[in-house]
Amino acid sequence: MSATGPSDCPNDEQARFHHGPQRSVRLTVAPVGPRKRENAVSTLCRLVRLSRSWLYGYHAGQAASDDRRERRSAWDDVLLAKIMRVFKASKHRHGSRRIHRDLCADGECVPERRVAIIMRENEITACLRKPRKPMTTNNNHKLTPSPNLLGRSFHCTIPNTVWLANITYVSTDEGWLYLAAVKDTATPEIAGWAMANHQRAELCCDALRMALDRRGPVPGLILHSDSKCVCASLARAA
Repeated sequence: MSATGPSDCPNDEQARFHHGPQRSVRLTVAPVGPRKRENAVSTLCRLVRLSRSWLYGYHAGQAASDDRRERRSAWDDVLLAKIMRVFKASKHRHGSRRIHRDLCADGECVPERRVAIIMRENEITACLRKPRKPMTTNNNHKLTPSPNLLGRSFHCTIPNTVWLANITYVSTDEGWLYLAAVKDTATPEIAGWAMANHQRAELCCDALRMALDRRGPVPGLILHSDSKCVCASLARAA
């Protein structure tokens, strides 16, 4: 079939070919491919306002891009298997940054961003462990608690008569820290306190020592604490 010129094409065909400068490159090139056998390439290029060299270069670039995409996909499949191996070895706890570090340590040079993309595309998410809260209650000890002189009557209006001691934990930037405090039941203030990353007996003793340094000698003082091991040690030391 001989090539047809612009004047030989029906109006609807001209409208279909003649996309105008506002249409995307893909929409402009799309009509050329199916009609190569029916019309000369030069005629088709003239209708869509493209040069033949540009058209051939575009198709060559598309073929190269498809080839790169296929090679990237094959490489991603291999990399995904390695990521899953490291991810399972970490018991599903490592994120993209630590997995990238582990891959580099194994000699796998890969961008960290690529690791993050593959993990996101395959919905590989690290399991975040909840921080373990420390325990302060330990009644499994052989210390003999002092007799309970207060019962449940904690009301006292005379300062330096009854002190209460206890220990708790506080979440900080350094992690969990233990806080021991001594309070006078007759005043709202904390008479003494101490903080450390352990809950040995000296923690409560340091809090008691601060209270004694601030309040001075307190003859007849009642120091009340619970039956936890550290507090029992404190009562015994007092």
